[in-house]
Amino acid sequence: MDYKIIVIGTSAGGMDALKKILPVFPPAFPVPIVVVQHISSLSNGFMIQYLNSISSVRVKEAEEKECLNPSTVYFAPPNYHLLIEDDQTLSLSVEKKVNYARPSIDVLFDSAVYAYGKSIIGVVLTGANNDGAKGLANIKKAGGYVIVQSPETAYSDSMPKSAIAETTPDLIIPLEEIGVVLRDLFMKKSNLFI
Repeated sequence: MDYKIIVIGTSAGGMDALKKILPVFPPAFPVPIVVVQHISSLSNGFMIQYLNSISSVRVKEAEEKECLNPSTVYFAPPNYHLLIEDDQTLSLSVEKKVNYARPSIDVLFDSAVYAYGKSIIGVVLTGANNDGAKGLANIKKAGGYVIVQSPETAYSDSMPKSAIAETTPDLIIPLEEIGVVLRDLFMKKSNLFI
């Protein structure tokens, strides 16, 4: 399958999880990565700056109507839902909270299904609620590939357990393996990483 985007959802413990995943990607990584991390509405952007400083791919806050580019990780801004439009640009929304969260992982995942269909890899990481479970199930139903962090390696296991209960993931793996698996899914089709 020719996957064209990775979408990742995480909450409590997410920064520690992402700092183990994003630095694994090489600078010429061939697809965009879009992330919803549950954050305070008053967040100052430190997490994005830090992750950008330790990663070979570019890490940035998503902007309205921004085009998705490979080798780039887009984060939902504080207090905005992040959606992917049919033309594969990004959109921000202040619609009501979903699963008590804005940004909501389910909102991102569901919009990705409309924009990309089966060409999605969806990932649910550590988190303390059930956001992302229904959206990941929708990615799976559309024919996408779904990965869940094994609950025993999660800082908070509620989100991984909810995702596993809602759908049948293609992989349930420890945090330390997720970045390598994602990288290797694309290495097999490209000599950019040799």
